[in-house]
Amino acid sequence: RTLDQVGGKGLFVRELDAALLEGRVDITVHSLKDLPMETHPELPVVAFPRRADPRDVLVLPEGAAELDRTKPIGCASRRRALQLERLFPGVEVRPVRGNVQTRLRKLDSGEYGALVLASAGLCRLGLEGRIARYFSTEEMLPAAGQGILAVQTRRDAPAWLEGLNDPDARDCALAERAFVRVLDGGCSSPVAAHATIAEDGKLTLRGLYYVEATGKSVIETEFIYLAKENLLQKDLSDSIDPTDCTDHKKVVFKPNACNLAENFGRNLARRLQAEGKAQEER
Repeated sequence: RTLDQVGGKGLFVRELDAALLEGRVDITVHSLKDLPMETHPELPVVAFPRRADPRDVLVLPEGAAELDRTKPIGCASRRRALQLERLFPGVEVRPVRGNVQTRLRKLDSGEYGALVLASAGLCRLGLEGRIARYFSTEEMLPAAGQGILAVQTRRDAPAWLEGLNDPDARDCALAERAFVRVLDGGCSSPVAAHATIAEDGKLTLRGLYYVEATGKSVIETEFIYLAKENLLQKDLSDSIDPTDCTDHKKVVFKPNACNLAENFGRNLARRLQAEGKAQEER
């Protein structure tokens, strides 16, 4: 069975949440892309450290120089599967379960012709040598939060945790997760979002929404300038909700930045949702 059929990646978060609530640990660190969209209200995410490489990568069996197209490509999400079908037409895409080492063993035993994994996860495990190809974010749009770590704690968080926070990673995380949340996406949903921030404060968000009824994907890119807060707040004043900052602890993060990034993600998601509905009616 696939991961979403046995409870999703939230399975691995509940035990850590319990440890925090019971005081057995003071902080937990998650791969943000695996953190459920709705977190425990008493356990805020208080820091997003600097983002690692957000790209997906192709991993071949040890010793292989090219993809064996007669064998399936293994991946663990519909998001990847849908994009792989476009990149490798005619090649079977099959689910694969287990941790990274388990998946690699299945690959090297000949069960799969290749795997698609997150670059950040492989690099954190010291396995970057297994990477055969990096997919650009245009070729394969990453999961929301991919490459970002999330530091979670209780509401009595020590002040020093603020030093772990990277403002760019935070704003990208908030925009991406807000996008997915509107579309009711989780770890198994074919929804993707990737944001970048330029030196001039320009936040660019690219989102993917799969329309089940038509079998087609809607992909759009939009941008705003976070540095121009006064103008943005004036333009978005009708839809900004100052209390709707779900992925942060308000005493740590500036509410304005939170509102702008999250509101931007929500607005793009609603636009794609409308485009998807229009597709269904054609």
